Amino acid sequence: MLEQAFFNVYTKFKLHFYQEIFRRFQDREASLTTVETFCMETIMALGNPTVNEFASFMRISPPNAAYKVNSLVKKGYIRKVQSREDKREYHLEVTQKYIDYYNISSSYIVEVMHRITRRFSPEDCSKLIEMMNIVSRELMPEVEIPEARMPEI
Repeated sequence: MLEQAFFNVYTKFKLHFYQEIFRRFQDREASLTTVETFCMETIMALGNPTVNEFASFMRISPPNAAYKVNSLVKKGYIRKVQSREDKREYHLEVTQKYIDYYNISSSYIVEVMHRITRRFSPEDCSKLIEMMNIVSRELMPEVEIPEARMPEI
């Protein structure tokens, strides 16, 4: 029962995102492929990783990661920023173009969260926050990401 309830919520978030993407791009070709979208979500979650950090996290070769990154740079979704500490290293920075794309999904999450706070008591909301933090920090050890940062919506 818990599995089905979680699956339903997770699926609805994904499907809403897909609906919005198709609605917005029905008159023109979408500029991000599915794999590029996965790459962008990972880069954003990792918080300005290097190409090697991105490759390591995705478990792909550095040349494969570099190819994907260069494609995303050409499309204007990320830029390479030289490290201040080590001039040989470049960090991947998400551009406003991607933030606008990402907001298609995140704005719906914010909307649903507002509905939750209106529907449930502050105590229930606090318990939900506690539970979600435990799930993220303790029950999903296979996926380590920096402390989540949400872009401005």
